[in-house]
Amino acid sequence: MHPQHALNQQMDYVHPAPVRVWHWINASGFLFLILTGFQIRYAESINLMTLSHAINLHNYVGFVVIANYFLWLSYYLGSGKIKLYIPDLRRVVGLAIRQARYYGFDFFLGRPNPHTMTAENKFNALQQQAYLVIMLVLLPAQMISGLFLWKVKGYEEYINLLGGIKVIDTIHVLLFFFFTSFLFIHCYLATLGHTPLAHFKAMFTGYENHH
Repeated sequence: MHPQHALNQQMDYVHPAPVRVWHWINASGFLFLILTGFQIRYAESINLMTLSHAINLHNYVGFVVIANYFLWLSYYLGSGKIKLYIPDLRRVVGLAIRQARYYGFDFFLGRPNPHTMTAENKFNALQQQAYLVIMLVLLPAQMISGLFLWKVKGYEEYINLLGGIKVIDTIHVLLFFFFTSFLFIHCYLATLGHTPLAHFKAMFTGYENHH
């Protein structure tokens, strides 16, 4: 390695082991839920597996993702790291505009990312807002609607209070398409490090390599 290149690098331990384990279990779970979800929704057009196998796998993986979510919640609340998801309301608008400009324009001109990821400041302003809504609103809504669809008779009273099975099914399907789209966007944005695989590697090693 060229000496000057070495001087321009900084290794920060940003992703602790519990976070990395949770992340990859969640990512794997999402992939299985998406594949089985498409099979269930479009059973007449897709033939990846039988419908009964798709439903069983979807249910089992769904419970794994739910358990994994509560591990995430316990870790972040217990360690106090949940504050990483809370944006600074005094600066969030300006920081969000700068970050959006970077993603949409500055990156393609080779300009530096306005946000430097550290263990204490892990997410940029756009990530904080997106992940806060996803982790505390949308993902719980998807899990709850999934539970209701898993045992319709057992949760019939709650389902009726929320408008009936069609409303619950619509919520679940719309969120299913949202999370499918989010997975593609998330993977794309993860390629915007100093190399396309830098952020992916960091989620295995825990270390972000800043240039």
